[in-house]
Amino acid sequence: MEAKGIEKVYNYLNDAQTYYLATVDDGKPRVRPFGTILLDDGKLYIQTGKVKDVSKQIAACPYAEICACMGPTWLRIQAELVEDDNREVKVKMLDKLPSLKAMYSPDDGNMQMFYLKDATATFSSFTAEPEVIQF
Repeated sequence: MEAKGIEKVYNYLNDAQTYYLATVDDGKPRVRPFGTILLDDGKLYIQTGKVKDVSKQIAACPYAEICACMGPTWLRIQAELVEDDNREVKVKMLDKLPSLKAMYSPDDGNMQMFYLKDATATFSSFTAEPEVIQF
């Protein structure tokens, strides 16, 4: 996959500022807004806290969907979320979004990073054919 594909996905999520993460909890869907997104070393990362229900849901079923909308377009991503405990990645997320420092630190045992694995991202609109990017 070309780097520009994953960069396009990152840029869309970054520009949208809010995306929605869907997980499964005891066989039922759960969706919540997120805003953490980081592209590092060819991987697309999201962040949460280990104390949150979403962390427990991902541990039980690591497959998730992300959806974001901007104007007449939307993006859906299907992926496996893989935990990455790399301190450097945590620091980069906190540097990108300093407001998170009030809630997290790279060494607090709570901050949790996931990268998207085997992802299929589909850009859609009502006026164009879908564009599919895999990474």
